[in-house]
Amino acid sequence: MLPINYESWHHIPDSNKNQAPDNIKRFALEVSDDYMKKALDKKWRDHKSTLKKEYFKKDISLEQKLRNVPPEMLRYQWEDAVRFWNSKKGEEVSYGQKVGRLQLFDITHRKKDGSPMTSKAGEIMEKLKEKKVEYEAIASTDSSVNLEDIYNRIIIEVLDPERYGRVRFQGSSVTPT
Repeated sequence: MLPINYESWHHIPDSNKNQAPDNIKRFALEVSDDYMKKALDKKWRDHKSTLKKEYFKKDISLEQKLRNVPPEMLRYQWEDAVRFWNSKKGEEVSYGQKVGRLQLFDITHRKKDGSPMTSKAGEIMEKLKEKKVEYEAIASTDSSVNLEDIYNRIIIEVLDPERYGRVRFQGSSVTPT
């Protein structure tokens, strides 16, 4: 129903996604389809991740990886997934890119055209940029300074320290500290 041979949840056909909540509704759950689809998305990704951890071994050849089909898994789905995980794009997706707090703020507070979401976000970005230039000048003269620490300090100075009950940049919902 929800095959693993798709790169991401967004590539799975809507017909498959729509069929899944219908099957779940047989158990008389009273939740929205959107909620079920979000939950299924998470479970699907977790399942793929578990399969990859258990059956996709890096130290063996591609042929061996292709033959190491998990039980009750369709061979063609496994082969597609293995070929993707073994590709350069699959490795990039798997390892991701570490994003600092400054970069994350910038990414999450810009529109698609590159302009700030709001005027306040624009002002904050300007302050962040000014502080970054200031601190990087200091860091260039002092080799003992860690840039990641500087970027965290800049965020704290401009946005104020994080407080109890206020979590920034974490998860799909707010979880108080």
